[in-house]
Amino acid sequence: MDLFGTAGTVAISLYALLSGVYKGMQVLYAPTASSFSASPGSPPFNALASVDVIVPCFNEDPDILSACLESIANQDYAGRLQVFVVDDGSTNREDLAPVHNTYAGDPRFNFILLPTNAGKRKAQIAAIRRSSGDLLLNVDSDTTLAPDVVTKLVHKMRDPSIGAVMGQLVARNRSDTWLTRLIDMEYWLACNEERAAQARFGAVMCCCGPCAMYRRSALLLLLDQYETQLFRGKTSDFGEDRHLTILMLKAGFRTEYVADAIAATVVPDRLAPYLRQQLRWARSTFRDTLLALRLLRRLDRYLTLDVIGQNLGPLLLAVSVLMGLAQIAVAATIPWSTITMIAFMTVVRTSVAALRARQVRFLTFAAHTPINLFLILPLKAYALCTLSNSAWLSRTDVLQRSPRSAQTSSLKSLPVD
Repeated sequence: MDLFGTAGTVAISLYALLSGVYKGMQVLYAPTASSFSASPGSPPFNALASVDVIVPCFNEDPDILSACLESIANQDYAGRLQVFVVDDGSTNREDLAPVHNTYAGDPRFNFILLPTNAGKRKAQIAAIRRSSGDLLLNVDSDTTLAPDVVTKLVHKMRDPSIGAVMGQLVARNRSDTWLTRLIDMEYWLACNEERAAQARFGAVMCCCGPCAMYRRSALLLLLDQYETQLFRGKTSDFGEDRHLTILMLKAGFRTEYVADAIAATVVPDRLAPYLRQQLRWARSTFRDTLLALRLLRRLDRYLTLDVIGQNLGPLLLAVSVLMGLAQIAVAATIPWSTITMIAFMTVVRTSVAALRARQVRFLTFAAHTPINLFLILPLKAYALCTLSNSAWLSRTDVLQRSPRSAQTSSLKSLPVD
């Protein structure tokens, strides 16, 4: 066997061993699909926690934002609920004004209009500083919540040791394209295997932005660190969800996952915006890995395996793919050992997912394998080489319109400091 073939075989064998142990432990610790039932009934609260919902938005589609706010307005939560909608310098404010006006007469809704685009983190902080609720719920502007989401998340947050909790994410536009179907399955796996297993030890490593609730008293203690995060001497203005979660864990709080608190978020329906999203997430993960490493000695050993599996695993897989391509180019031979191992692991992975989710459609998640091998892995390498780059990439494909200076008189807004 040639040098490239040998190196490829060693790399894919190590990857298979690491992935087998990691994914096996993940499935072992994550609850089965039959366990994802509604939260058990609880005795009445002596005092219901007050909740402030924060919705940062930038150049959002008016119909999508309207659906988001309607889902929040229709929450069945019996306690006090306030909503802060932060327009982060959108250039389509005239289009959004009718949506704002719909809720201008609702005393629960408050609108903060930032004069210029400052990024999601600054938009969140603008609302946090005006909030007063016991709990803060971050909701992305392209997300709709099931009516019982706030109630279920608050139920989980009754434990004072919990600093943050996230709900389950699903693709709101799942049926649109082949890609949205794959992303919906990807979200299911990320939530109901990865996050569910981490929650077994009270250490969800990233409470995702579309639906994440925080204890306000804890958040205020961490707000300065969150606002002034630096990377290589520059202000960090993305990766908000992961960094805030890591700060909660660093402060000694538990972070949890509630599988039956369903949040439906709009996912990319084309490869270009999907890859931009993956680039943003990859940079965030790499940036916060070092901070997470410092926490591992205080957490269960499974979390060490989790970090190793998520960082070393893709590296081994990338090496095996590169060696396979080199073998084809230089030796003109097919890397059958690598191809066979990847195919076998894909079949096992999708079959286990189909059994756990009790949905045959997960067998089609095999189509994600070539995307991962030939698009996402190179993208992660690029992300590692461009960690200093920053942008709120989730809205770069939205049509930019000319800013409108006039604001509708009935729009209730809070002044900006």
